[in-house]
Amino acid sequence: MKQSLLIIRANMLVKNKVILVTGAGSGIGKELVLSLLARGAKVVGIDLRKESLDNLETETNVGKKLLTTHHLDVTDRTAIEKLPEKIIAEHGNIDGVINNAGIIQPFVRVNDLSYEAIDKVMNVNFYGVLYMTKTFLPFLLKRPAAHIVNISSMGGFLPVPGQSVYGASKAAVKLFTEGLYAELADTKVRVSVVFPGATKTNIATNSGASITQEPASNSKDQSFPMLSAKEAAKIIIDGMESNKFQIFTGKDSNFMNILCRLNPRFATNFIAKQMKSLLPK
Repeated sequence: MKQSLLIIRANMLVKNKVILVTGAGSGIGKELVLSLLARGAKVVGIDLRKESLDNLETETNVGKKLLTTHHLDVTDRTAIEKLPEKIIAEHGNIDGVINNAGIIQPFVRVNDLSYEAIDKVMNVNFYGVLYMTKTFLPFLLKRPAAHIVNISSMGGFLPVPGQSVYGASKAAVKLFTEGLYAELADTKVRVSVVFPGATKTNIATNSGASITQEPASNSKDQSFPMLSAKEAAKIIIDGMESNKFQIFTGKDSNFMNILCRLNPRFATNFIAKQMKSLLPK
């Protein structure tokens, strides 16, 4: 038992490790790549948008020994299953996976949401994480130390009207990751789940769900200003290196997590009031 606990609590620093990041071309994913490179890691960037990956390579200008990129869709299981062989050929091994790729749904009620949109959100946000985890876990288990980081959302524990299916997909990521943590407790593979709060990214545009009106919580006098993607990425990598089970980025995520536990109905009504302006009348 003592030996098992020591395995779980040991930390994996990212320096000289090979870390894969999905959704690496923009937003938090891009900043994760930059932060990892700054800390001495070798990075594999995955993204659906090739142009974003090309821009990332140009901006970092570190060469393929430190950064390689792969243009693919995380919902394409066949393509994902071919990745480990390619990455091992490029870098020799794989030590960590950060499942960051994700999309939101159009800001509409479930009654008005198409099945096409539902399938897309679930496929990217949940099955993409599942495919990446299942594919790379056998390789991570062979490493002396490894880490899986899955990005859920504040919406994964807090219901947001107009994002009910998105929240369901992120809640699935939450429970999947926590179950994975328990299953891998006696191995050298660490597992963390991340709950980002409001963050300045282009996720709405990339998801095809552009927001034309700001929610009430984004007013100038809001208690919890939005984090930059750079700040969020730093918190995530810090949490990864300190082997945190749950990582909350932003004071809003921390606060709402506590409020949801203390009074879930009040928390639900509170966020519904804040987000009401985004829903069609």
